[in-house]
Amino acid sequence: MDASPMFPLGSVLFPHTPLPLRIFEPRYLVMLGELLDDPDPEFGVVLIQRGHEAGGGDQRLDLGTMARVIRVVAGEEDIQLVAIGRRRVAVTQWLEDDPYPRAVLEVLPDLVWNEEYAPLLEQAESIVRRVLARAGEYAETRWDPDTEVSDEPVEAAWQLAAIAPLTEWDQYRLLRARSVGELLATLIDLTLAAEPELTAPPPGDDFDRELEDLLREADGPEPGDPESERD
Repeated sequence: MDASPMFPLGSVLFPHTPLPLRIFEPRYLVMLGELLDDPDPEFGVVLIQRGHEAGGGDQRLDLGTMARVIRVVAGEEDIQLVAIGRRRVAVTQWLEDDPYPRAVLEVLPDLVWNEEYAPLLEQAESIVRRVLARAGEYAETRWDPDTEVSDEPVEAAWQLAAIAPLTEWDQYRLLRARSVGELLATLIDLTLAAEPELTAPPPGDDFDRELEDLLREADGPEPGDPESERD
């Protein structure tokens, strides 16, 4: 495979999931300008292990996803684009970042569906949506629990991995899955492990409730309370 333009990010891109980007760095503006001359414009996305995407100097992981550009909107100071994740790739060689990051890539095999995975897919969807809904009660989540997923099961499995409220490192573990069964089983385990922290009330809530109880006790029982009628 020839050298491909690359966009290291602080987040994981999964196959069959959307990627909105705001491009303002000169090197990526150059990259996009060249890409748009291609009838099928795409670039690779990998997770940054350390550092920041802006300005370079980052350390990158070597497993990622190709992203196909599907929409571009030019603004006064930047360009907004939307891409869609396609096949997974492994970086075999990083080239110089001149004028933008590039790498030689190896395309990884697509995951293959088997009907024996159907119960896992159903369980994973139920758990991801439930945890998303509960987590949304305490903090803002990136995805809505009612986000639609594809009717095609492999695509749906990747999309559930994308909307699950997990860390980037947990998502990277999912991206490395060697089968749909491994992807779904790991997704279930990671989401259940994250649930207690994601659905715990903020510490201040417990303190506020305890304070209200103490104040209520200090004021004595309210009229009509059984304790007020004991005397």
